[in-house]
Amino acid sequence: MSLSADEVKKIAYLARISIKEENIHAYAENLSGILDLVAQMDAVNTDNVKPMAHPQEMIQRLREDKVTEVNQREQFQRNAPATEVGLYLVPKVIE
Repeated sequence: MSLSADEVKKIAYLARISIKEENIHAYAENLSGILDLVAQMDAVNTDNVKPMAHPQEMIQRLREDKVTEVNQREQFQRNAPATEVGLYLVPKVIE
């Protein structure tokens, strides 16, 4: 697919980007190449190809789900301006 200079200008306008007049031909060639590649990929028959999340069949190693830190809640709440029954009190911001 070959893009004209007017089409490149319209695309640039819609994308809200400015391009110099002397670069329009290069943009037209590059964008046309991208559209040709997309058309080529679209022509490939993918009916029997299963969708996959990743091209390599790998599984992520997960760590054991266990607590590794000590509870420091009381120490943190000593720094708070106001707490009550283990909760932080904050000023009312919505009437």
